[in-house]
Amino acid sequence: QVQLVESGGGLVQAGGSLRLSCAASGNTFTINTMGWYRQAPGKQRELVAAIGSAGSSNYADSVKGRFTISRDGAKNTVYLQMNSLKPEDTAVYYCNAQRIGGLSNSWGQGTQVTVSS
Repeated sequence: QVQLVESGGGLVQAGGSLRLSCAASGNTFTINTMGWYRQAPGKQRELVAAIGSAGSSNYADSVKGRFTISRDGAKNTVYLQMNSLKPEDTAVYYCNAQRIGGLSNSWGQGTQVTVSS
């Protein structure tokens, strides 16, 4: 089992920056891809960014050039650096870990990001 704990959310003005962190514990050796999702009120949860075990990353078009996803050397922590934040980025952000061997995904508890206009 893998547990994900998120931190770093908060209130920021448009144009500002935040850095989200997600610390994984438990059977972290089973983790393959990690990513960040977000969900705004009344909307479906959507993929923001993902990073594979080899370090390759991909982003939603809406955040390209503004957000950067990264992992530490042990691949047990994932970060999301968010720059040039917009009010449209306001959402609860969730960390996700895809696991090897057909194991079920793990999710963090979510952290609120609010961007004021």
